[in-house]
Amino acid sequence: MAKRQLYLAAYDISCNRRLRKALYVLRGYASGGQKSVFECFLTVVEKEQLLEEIAQVINPEEDRFVMVRLAGVKHIRTLGKAVLPQDGSFFYVG
Repeated sequence: MAKRQLYLAAYDISCNRRLRKALYVLRGYASGGQKSVFECFLTVVEKEQLLEEIAQVINPEEDRFVMVRLAGVKHIRTLGKAVLPQDGSFFYVG
């Protein structure tokens, strides 16, 4: 099974149409999130696909997108209703 890494993806998009498209793309890869910030538990291939898809949506002159790999995945702490990411026998992207 492919190794997954936990990433934090966030965007700031000025156009409502592009915003909805970016939201649709990110929700396809996210394991959690809120508003414009998402937790994505991705393989290398999924990360590349996500970056390609989001590049087709954003306007680099007006919009911002950032994706950061979170270090220390073994030591994730959650508060409130947060759920730890799971790396089960399969992971649905779609």
